[in-house]
Amino acid sequence: MKEAALARYTFCRGSAGPVTSSTVKPKPIRILSVEDHPVFREGLATIIGSQSDMFLVADASDGVEAVAEFRRHRPDITLMDLRLPGTNGTDALIAIRGEFPQAHIIMLTTSDGDGDIQRALRAGASAYILKSMPKNELLGVIRSVHAGRRHILPEVAARLAEHLGDDDLTTRESEVLRFIRDGYRNKQIAYQLSISETTVNFHIKNLVDKLQANDRTHAVTIALRRGLLQI
Repeated sequence: MKEAALARYTFCRGSAGPVTSSTVKPKPIRILSVEDHPVFREGLATIIGSQSDMFLVADASDGVEAVAEFRRHRPDITLMDLRLPGTNGTDALIAIRGEFPQAHIIMLTTSDGDGDIQRALRAGASAYILKSMPKNELLGVIRSVHAGRRHILPEVAARLAEHLGDDDLTTRESEVLRFIRDGYRNKQIAYQLSISETTVNFHIKNLVDKLQANDRTHAVTIALRRGLLQI
Protein backbone atom coordinates (compact mmCIF):
# COMPACT_ATOMS: atom_id res chain seq x y z
CA MET A 1 0.00 0.00 0.00
CA LYS A 2 2.80 2.44 0.90
CA GLU A 3 4.57 1.78 -2.40
CA ALA A 4 1.34 2.34 -4.35
CA ALA A 5 0.77 5.60 -2.55
CA LEU A 6 4.31 6.81 -3.19
CA ALA A 7 3.98 5.98 -6.88
CA ARG A 8 1.29 8.63 -7.21
CA TYR A 9 3.72 11.41 -6.30
CA THR A 10 6.76 13.04 -7.88
CA PHE A 11 9.25 14.61 -5.48
CA CYS A 12 11.30 17.63 -6.51
CA ARG A 13 14.54 18.41 -4.69
CA GLY A 14 14.25 21.64 -2.76
CA SER A 15 10.43 21.75 -3.08
CA ALA A 16 8.11 22.26 -0.13
CA GLY A 17 6.56 18.82 -0.58
CA PRO A 18 5.18 16.28 -3.00
CA VAL A 19 3.71 17.43 -6.32
CA THR A 20 1.02 15.27 -7.89
CA SER A 21 1.17 14.66 -11.62
CA SER A 22 -2.22 16.36 -12.01
CA THR A 23 -0.73 19.70 -10.89
CA VAL A 24 1.92 19.74 -13.66
CA LYS A 25 0.47 21.93 -16.39
CA PRO A 26 1.15 20.98 -20.00
CA LYS A 27 3.16 23.46 -22.04
CA PRO A 28 0.97 26.03 -23.79
CA ILE A 29 0.57 25.92 -27.57
CA ARG A 30 3.06 28.43 -28.95
CA ILE A 31 1.50 30.43 -31.78
CA LEU A 32 2.83 32.74 -34.50
CA SER A 33 0.24 35.07 -36.05
CA VAL A 34 0.81 36.35 -39.61
CA GLU A 35 -1.71 39.06 -40.45
CA ASP A 36 -1.31 42.44 -42.15
CA HIS A 37 -4.53 44.06 -40.86
CA PRO A 38 -3.77 45.62 -37.44
CA VAL A 39 -7.31 45.36 -36.08
CA PHE A 40 -7.66 41.67 -36.94
CA ARG A 41 -4.13 40.99 -35.68
CA GLU A 42 -4.98 42.59 -32.33
CA GLY A 43 -8.21 40.62 -32.19
CA LEU A 44 -6.31 37.35 -32.65
CA ALA A 45 -3.84 38.38 -29.95
CA THR A 46 -6.73 39.03 -27.54
CA ILE A 47 -8.40 35.70 -28.32
CA ILE A 48 -5.18 33.72 -27.93
CA GLY A 49 -4.22 35.63 -24.78
CA SER A 50 -7.52 34.66 -23.15
CA GLN A 51 -6.68 30.94 -23.36
CA SER A 52 -4.65 29.32 -20.59
CA ASP A 53 -3.29 26.66 -22.96
CA MET A 54 -2.09 29.06 -25.68
CA PHE A 55 0.66 31.65 -25.95
CA LEU A 56 1.34 34.14 -28.76
CA VAL A 57 5.10 34.06 -29.27
CA ALA A 58 5.21 36.64 -32.10
CA ASP A 59 3.31 38.21 -34.95
CA ALA A 60 4.23 39.28 -38.47
CA SER A 61 2.61 41.47 -41.10
CA ASP A 62 4.06 40.01 -44.31
CA GLY A 63 5.62 36.87 -45.73
CA VAL A 64 9.24 37.89 -45.20
CA GLU A 65 8.59 38.66 -41.53
CA ALA A 66 6.68 35.40 -41.20
CA VAL A 67 9.65 33.32 -42.32
CA ALA A 68 12.04 35.29 -40.06
CA GLU A 69 9.80 35.00 -37.00
CA PHE A 70 9.26 31.30 -37.60
CA ARG A 71 13.01 30.72 -37.71
CA ARG A 72 13.43 32.70 -34.50
CA HIS A 73 10.65 31.11 -32.44
CA ARG A 74 9.85 27.72 -34.03
CA PRO A 75 6.15 27.96 -33.02
CA ASP A 76 3.87 24.95 -32.61
CA ILE A 77 1.17 26.56 -34.75
CA THR A 78 1.27 29.37 -37.32
CA LEU A 79 -1.91 31.26 -38.25
CA MET A 80 -1.25 32.48 -41.79
CA ASP A 81 -3.32 35.04 -43.67
CA LEU A 82 -3.58 34.27 -47.38
CA ARG A 83 -3.55 37.85 -48.65
CA LEU A 84 -0.30 39.50 -47.58
CA PRO A 85 1.61 42.42 -49.08
CA GLY A 86 4.35 41.23 -51.42
CA THR A 87 4.74 37.47 -50.96
CA ASN A 88 1.34 35.87 -50.36
CA GLY A 89 0.54 33.48 -47.52
CA THR A 90 0.87 30.31 -49.60
CA ASP A 91 4.34 31.36 -50.78
CA ALA A 92 5.34 32.03 -47.15
CA LEU A 93 3.94 28.61 -46.20
CA ILE A 94 6.04 26.97 -48.92
CA ALA A 95 9.16 28.84 -47.75
CA ILE A 96 8.64 27.83 -44.12
CA ARG A 97 7.87 24.19 -44.84
CA GLY A 98 10.86 24.06 -47.20
CA GLU A 99 13.06 24.61 -44.12
CA PHE A 100 10.78 23.05 -41.50
CA PRO A 101 8.74 20.21 -43.05
CA GLN A 102 6.95 19.48 -39.77
CA ALA A 103 5.57 23.03 -39.43
CA HIS A 104 1.84 23.15 -38.64
CA ILE A 105 0.37 26.08 -40.57
CA ILE A 106 -3.29 27.08 -40.53
CA MET A 107 -4.47 29.27 -43.39
CA LEU A 108 -6.89 31.85 -42.00
CA THR A 109 -8.49 33.89 -44.75
CA THR A 110 -11.58 35.44 -46.33
CA SER A 111 -11.04 33.57 -49.62
CA ASP A 112 -13.09 30.46 -50.32
CA GLY A 113 -11.89 30.16 -53.93
CA ASP A 114 -11.09 26.56 -54.82
CA GLY A 115 -7.84 27.60 -56.53
CA ASP A 116 -6.53 29.24 -53.35
CA ILE A 117 -7.65 26.28 -51.24
CA GLN A 118 -6.01 23.70 -53.50
CA ARG A 119 -2.70 25.56 -53.64
CA ALA A 120 -2.54 25.91 -49.86
CA LEU A 121 -3.44 22.29 -49.17
CA ARG A 122 -1.02 20.99 -51.80
CA ALA A 123 1.69 23.12 -50.20
CA GLY A 124 1.09 21.37 -46.89
CA ALA A 125 -1.35 23.57 -44.95
CA SER A 126 -2.68 21.72 -41.90
CA ALA A 127 -6.01 23.55 -42.10
CA TYR A 128 -7.82 26.06 -44.27
CA ILE A 129 -10.40 28.12 -42.39
CA LEU A 130 -12.34 31.33 -42.93
CA LYS A 131 -12.03 34.48 -40.83
CA SER A 132 -15.79 34.54 -40.43
CA MET A 133 -15.80 31.41 -38.24
CA PRO A 134 -16.80 31.74 -34.55
CA LYS A 135 -14.05 32.20 -31.97
CA ASN A 136 -14.64 28.87 -30.24
CA GLU A 137 -14.40 26.99 -33.53
CA LEU A 138 -11.11 28.73 -34.34
CA LEU A 139 -9.70 27.70 -30.96
CA GLY A 140 -10.92 24.15 -31.56
CA VAL A 141 -9.10 24.01 -34.89
CA ILE A 142 -5.87 25.25 -33.30
CA ARG A 143 -6.05 22.53 -30.65
CA SER A 144 -6.98 19.89 -33.23
CA VAL A 145 -4.04 20.75 -35.51
CA HIS A 146 -1.69 20.85 -32.52
CA ALA A 147 -2.85 17.31 -31.72
CA GLY A 148 -1.73 16.24 -35.20
CA ARG A 149 -4.97 16.38 -37.17
CA ARG A 150 -5.78 18.24 -40.39
CA HIS A 151 -8.90 20.35 -40.59
CA ILE A 152 -11.06 21.56 -43.49
CA LEU A 153 -14.38 23.32 -42.88
CA PRO A 154 -17.45 21.71 -44.51
CA GLU A 155 -18.06 24.82 -46.61
CA VAL A 156 -14.43 24.80 -47.78
CA ALA A 157 -14.69 21.11 -48.67
CA ALA A 158 -17.88 21.89 -50.59
CA ARG A 159 -16.05 24.50 -52.66
CA LEU A 160 -13.39 21.94 -53.54
CA ALA A 161 -15.99 19.34 -54.44
CA GLU A 162 -17.71 21.83 -56.76
CA HIS A 163 -14.80 21.68 -59.18
CA LEU A 164 -13.61 18.16 -58.50
CA GLY A 165 -12.58 16.60 -61.80
CA ASP A 166 -12.21 19.93 -63.61
CA ASP A 167 -9.14 20.16 -65.84
CA ASP A 168 -6.41 22.38 -64.43
CA LEU A 169 -5.16 25.27 -66.53
CA THR A 170 -1.76 24.64 -68.08
CA THR A 171 1.15 26.95 -67.28
CA ARG A 172 0.80 28.58 -70.70
CA GLU A 173 -2.95 29.05 -70.31
CA SER A 174 -2.39 30.72 -66.95
CA GLU A 175 0.19 33.03 -68.53
CA VAL A 176 -2.24 34.00 -71.29
CA LEU A 177 -4.96 34.60 -68.70
CA ARG A 178 -2.70 36.96 -66.75
CA PHE A 179 -2.01 38.98 -69.90
CA ILE A 180 -5.74 39.19 -70.60
CA ARG A 181 -6.27 40.40 -67.03
CA ASP A 182 -3.68 43.12 -67.63
CA GLY A 183 -5.45 44.36 -70.78
CA TYR A 184 -3.25 42.86 -73.49
CA ARG A 185 -4.77 42.09 -76.89
CA ASN A 186 -4.14 38.73 -78.53
CA LYS A 187 -1.48 40.11 -80.87
CA GLN A 188 0.36 41.70 -77.93
CA ILE A 189 0.18 38.45 -75.96
CA ALA A 190 1.67 36.60 -78.92
CA TYR A 191 4.56 39.07 -79.03
CA GLN A 192 5.19 38.84 -75.28
CA LEU A 193 5.24 35.03 -75.32
CA SER A 194 7.04 34.71 -78.67
CA ILE A 195 4.29 32.54 -80.12
CA SER A 196 1.88 33.01 -83.01
CA GLU A 197 -1.47 34.77 -82.60
CA THR A 198 -3.14 31.55 -83.78
CA THR A 199 -1.55 29.72 -80.84
CA VAL A 200 -2.79 32.44 -78.47
CA ASN A 201 -6.31 31.99 -79.82
CA PHE A 202 -5.98 28.24 -79.26
CA HIS A 203 -4.97 28.74 -75.61
CA ILE A 204 -7.80 31.21 -75.05
CA LYS A 205 -10.36 28.78 -76.46
CA ASN A 206 -9.07 26.05 -74.15
CA LEU A 207 -9.08 28.17 -71.00
CA VAL A 208 -12.54 29.59 -71.79
CA ASP A 209 -13.85 26.02 -72.18
CA LYS A 210 -12.17 24.82 -68.97
CA LEU A 211 -13.57 27.71 -66.94
CA GLN A 212 -16.98 27.40 -68.62
CA ALA A 213 -16.82 31.08 -69.52
CA ASN A 214 -18.61 33.01 -72.26
CA ASP A 215 -15.49 34.82 -73.49
CA ARG A 216 -11.96 35.88 -72.49
CA THR A 217 -13.20 38.68 -70.17
CA HIS A 218 -15.65 36.37 -68.45
CA ALA A 219 -12.82 33.84 -68.01
CA VAL A 220 -10.81 36.43 -66.06
CA THR A 221 -13.81 37.16 -63.81
CA ILE A 222 -14.31 33.45 -63.05
CA ALA A 223 -10.58 32.88 -62.45
CA LEU A 224 -10.43 35.79 -59.99
CA ARG A 225 -13.48 34.53 -58.11
CA ARG A 226 -12.07 31.03 -57.86
CA GLY A 227 -8.63 32.20 -56.75
CA LEU A 228 -6.96 30.88 -59.92
CA LEU A 229 -5.82 34.41 -60.69
CA GLN A 230 -4.83 37.29 -58.43
CA ILE A 231 -5.44 40.98 -59.02
